[in-house]
Amino acid sequence: MASVGDCSVRRRRLDQRKTEADTEPSGPNRTRTGGDSELDPPVTLRTGTFWLTRLVLLRATAFIYLVAFIVAFTQNKQLIGERGLMPCRDYLNSVKRYVGGKIGAAALAYTPSILWLMDWSHMDSNLDGIAAVGAGLSGFVLLTGTANMLIMVCLWGLYHSLVSVGQTTRLCSAGWESQLLETGFLSIFLCPLWRLEQLPPQNPPSSINIWTFRWLIVRIMLGAGLIKIRGDQCWRDLTCMDFHYETQPVPNPLSYYLHRSPWWFHRFEVLSNHFIELVAPFFTFLGRRMCMLNGAVQILFQVALILSGNLSFLNWLTIVPSLACFDDASLSFLFGSETKRKVLQIQQEHAAGRAPKPSAGAVARRALNVSLAVLIGYLSVPVVMNLLSSRQVMNTSFDPLRIVNTYGAFGSITKERTEVVFQGTLSADPAAPEAVWEEYQFPCKPGDLRQRPCVITPYHYRLDWLMWFAAFQTYEQSEWVIHIAGRLLANDSAVLSLVQHNPFQGREPPRWVRGEHFIYRFSRPGSASAAQGKWWVRKRIGAYFPPVDLVGLRSYFQSRNWPHPHVPTGRN
Repeated sequence: MASVGDCSVRRRRLDQRKTEADTEPSGPNRTRTGGDSELDPPVTLRTGTFWLTRLVLLRATAFIYLVAFIVAFTQNKQLIGERGLMPCRDYLNSVKRYVGGKIGAAALAYTPSILWLMDWSHMDSNLDGIAAVGAGLSGFVLLTGTANMLIMVCLWGLYHSLVSVGQTTRLCSAGWESQLLETGFLSIFLCPLWRLEQLPPQNPPSSINIWTFRWLIVRIMLGAGLIKIRGDQCWRDLTCMDFHYETQPVPNPLSYYLHRSPWWFHRFEVLSNHFIELVAPFFTFLGRRMCMLNGAVQILFQVALILSGNLSFLNWLTIVPSLACFDDASLSFLFGSETKRKVLQIQQEHAAGRAPKPSAGAVARRALNVSLAVLIGYLSVPVVMNLLSSRQVMNTSFDPLRIVNTYGAFGSITKERTEVVFQGTLSADPAAPEAVWEEYQFPCKPGDLRQRPCVITPYHYRLDWLMWFAAFQTYEQSEWVIHIAGRLLANDSAVLSLVQHNPFQGREPPRWVRGEHFIYRFSRPGSASAAQGKWWVRKRIGAYFPPVDLVGLRSYFQSRNWPHPHVPTGRN
C-alpha cells in the first residue's frame, strides 16, 4: 500500500511539473522578456542587427555637434566675426573676386556655406544664428534620440557653413572639423526620410551605413599610425612619449604626472600606440567578435587620450565610428527593458517575415544607401592611395564637401615646449629700465607658472590652441598675433573675452605690448619649484615680437585691411 501511495504522489508531482513546463516558451530562439526582477528577467537580444547601434550613433554624433556649435557660438564672433581677428567677410569677398565677382554655383562649390545667402552687414548675428540653430537641433536629437534625414542634413549644412569660412586660417578649422563633417554626413543615412521615431520598424538600419562608419574608424587609425611611422624618428625608436605629455598643445593635470613615468612605460605606450593604430583596425574585417574587439580597443584608447590631455572633442569624436563595431546584443546593457523589448519584437517580426511593408520613404532610403556605398567607394580611392603613398599627407580632403578625408595626428613631436607670452606696460618708454611689464593670461595656455593645467575637453579654446602653433613659428608666419597685440593696446572687449586675466582691467590701456618667447618645462615633483606651487619652470629665449604701440601699428593694419583700433584720447 505504501509503495502504491508513493507512486501516486510521484505521478501527481511529475504531471504538475509537466504542466508548468508547458506554460514556458521554448525553442532555440527562446528570449526572456520582462523587467529587472527575478519574476521578470532581462531581455536577450539577437546578434547581427543594429537598431540600438543606430540610436547610440545618433546620440553620440548629436553630442559632438552640440559641443562644436557651443564652441562656435562662444568664440566665432571674436575670431571671424565683423571685428574678429580674421573676419570671414573678407574671406568671402576674396572668394567672390576669385570666381568672377558673382555669388553663384562657383562660389558655393569653392566655399559651401549658407553665409553666401545672408546679409553680410550683420555677420555676427549670422554666425550666432547658425550656431544657435545648430545647438538647438543637436540638443533635440541628443535628448530624444530621434532624428530624420532632414534634421541631420541641416546639422551637416550648418556646421559646414562655419567650417568653410574658417578654413583659410587655423582660427576656426582643424583636422577634427573635417572628421565631424564626415561623421555627420554618414549619420544622415542612419535616419528615416521623414519619420521621427527612435525605433522605426519600417526603416531598419542599413548594413551599408554601419560599414561606412567602420571604414571611417579604420581610415582614421591607419592614417594616424602610418603618419607616425613615416614621420618623426622618435616614433620608430620608441621615445616620442618621453616628450608628448609636456609638449602637447594643451596639457592637463594628469599630463604633469604621466610625463614623469618610467622610461619603460613610455616605450610600452609607443608600442601600444603602434598596435592600436596599425594592427587592430584590421580586426574589423575578421568577423563579429574581432570587430567588437577592435571597437573596444579603440574606445579604451580614446578614453586614455581624453584623460591625459585636452585635444578638443577629437577623441570623443573618434569614439563615434568605433561604436559601429557593436550590434544590438552587445549594446543592450546600455538600455532599459522597455527599449529592449521593442527591439526584440522588431527582431522577431523581421525574422518571421512579418516586417511592416516598406513605405515610399523607406524605399527611397534604401536607394540612397546604395548610392552612399558607391559614393564612399569612389571618394575613398584617392584617400587609400594617399595612405599607401610614402608622401602621405594628413587632415586633407580631396572633395569640397569633405565627405571622405585623410586623417592623422602627431606625425612629428616637438621636443621642447615654447610659449609666446603677451606683456603690456604703461611706461611711455618701453626700453626704460624702470618699465614694468605685466603679463596677460589665457584660460588654458601655459603662462603663469603657478596656474594649474586645465581640464576642458571636449570644450575647446581655439586661441589657446593656436598660440601653441604660433610659438614654434614666427610672427611673420602668424600675423594674427600682431592683430591681437593691437587689440590688447585698445583694451578691445572682443579679444579680451578670450583672455582669462587682463592686468589692465579697470585701468588705463597699456601704451606698449610685446611678445616674449620662453621655453616651458614641467617642474619636477618634490623640487623647490613644485614646493612653491609652480607647475612650470621657464627660460627666456628672447623677443617674439618687439614692443609695439597703436600709432606704430597703423600702417601695418592698413596694409592688411584690418580695422585700426581706436587710439585713446590724449595719446600721440
